[in-house]
Amino acid sequence: MATEGGSSGLARSAAVKLSEMGARTKQLGTAMRDPQQQRRVILVIVCVALLLDNMLYMVIVPIIPDYLADLENEQAERAGGAPQSGNLDVQIGVLFASKAILQLLVNPLSGTFIDRVGYDIPLLIGLTVMFLSTCIFAFGENYATLFAARSLQGLGSAFADTSGLAMIADKYTEEAERSRALGIALAFISFGSLVAPPFGGVLYEFAGKRVPFLVLAFVCLADGFLFLTVLRPFSNRTRENMPAGTPIYRLMVDPYIAVVAGALTVCNIPLAFLEPTIANWMESTMHSTQWQMGLTWLPAFFPHVLGVYVTVRLAARHPNLQWFYGALGMVIIGASSCTVPACKSFGELVAPLCGICFGIALVDTALLPTLAFLVDVRHVSVYGSVYAIADISYSVAYAMGPVVAGQIVHNLGFVQLNLGMGLVNVLYAPALLLLRNVCQMRPSYSERDTLLEEAPQGLYDAIRLEERRGGRGPAANCLPVDENGFDASKAQRSQSDESSGAEFT
Repeated sequence: MATEGGSSGLARSAAVKLSEMGARTKQLGTAMRDPQQQRRVILVIVCVALLLDNMLYMVIVPIIPDYLADLENEQAERAGGAPQSGNLDVQIGVLFASKAILQLLVNPLSGTFIDRVGYDIPLLIGLTVMFLSTCIFAFGENYATLFAARSLQGLGSAFADTSGLAMIADKYTEEAERSRALGIALAFISFGSLVAPPFGGVLYEFAGKRVPFLVLAFVCLADGFLFLTVLRPFSNRTRENMPAGTPIYRLMVDPYIAVVAGALTVCNIPLAFLEPTIANWMESTMHSTQWQMGLTWLPAFFPHVLGVYVTVRLAARHPNLQWFYGALGMVIIGASSCTVPACKSFGELVAPLCGICFGIALVDTALLPTLAFLVDVRHVSVYGSVYAIADISYSVAYAMGPVVAGQIVHNLGFVQLNLGMGLVNVLYAPALLLLRNVCQMRPSYSERDTLLEEAPQGLYDAIRLEERRGGRGPAANCLPVDENGFDASKAQRSQSDESSGAEFT
């Protein structure tokens, strides 16, 4: 009897726990039906994915050169010869650039894929590929395996980064909220890039090569599990009601989008070119220690976050000056780049590097939301391809950096490299004047009627919509759609229909 009583008590306890778990799951599901709550969770998932991608990109900086040197020394000892340092430098440069090169090649395809299937599944693909590449990095024991892992990471980034930024733009439709959300994502990108070298260097020194990659793989797995649990991408049917996105080649020839893409490439060139070259310059000119070279970029994280915060606040108050914030950032980047070669100590070097990252924050935070706005007012509000173009812009800079920067330093010198990068940024800044009238563009809020009446072609302003429906020219008497989405012409038509119906009755 006691055994039966104990069994029944255990059964009741298990039933109570199961009911509590079911209640929690139901509460979570109810909470996730709230659009505001869902947007926050999506922002967390995307920010963690961007953090991981940029940590994986930079965590190898203190690890791979030393690890490959040890491998080459072991091979040379077994072969009875001397290691070839020149060949090692080429291998390191190619390995560093392989991720950005493959990402550059895949982005046009990933952007089109995202526009067709939605944002959820490509983000899951990206997280899965990043997890696999991280595990391969952890257990890879030769150059070919590490090269495959680095290239595979580029494939994952092409899906995860593009779909993540596009998902944020899709969920945050109000311009101030979109700028704030993308600013938070940029802060995570910056944190991942700048904290990864000391993170990887410390763990590599005290725990070995595998530990930093295994830690990142675990975080990636947790983020993917949260994504599957909360968003359930395979059960989402919202994509069926979305319009077809504008092809990426048409977005590339849009002059406004082209200007923004060029600015994103140019402003990231100093960071991409200095990362593989500044350590050797510091060692040769100021005899810096290993810890100083490892912490070179870490202080720049704080001005980057400050730049994001300042730009978001300014954009909320003066959204018509987004182009000016970007141009100002490029001038700051240019001036800071020209100052770098004049530094004689680690303390002096911190200031121009902080200026570069502050300027990059201004440009990125101002122009990434502008890309989504341009798609809203000039094309179809589907964001996969346009953020694939943004990712292409970054990839161009970071693909050239490890390969081209070393050659420029070798042939022309470190001073000429920085002066050239600074001059390019300052000269490109006036091109952003072409964006000064972008804020005056307004999207139409009557796209739903258009989609119901005919095949989805995109968002149209009131005049073009009247031209298509009534065949009238721009001089026709059409009433605009106000900022709240009220279509005055449609309201007048509805009132006249009601009056006709009443008279007929």
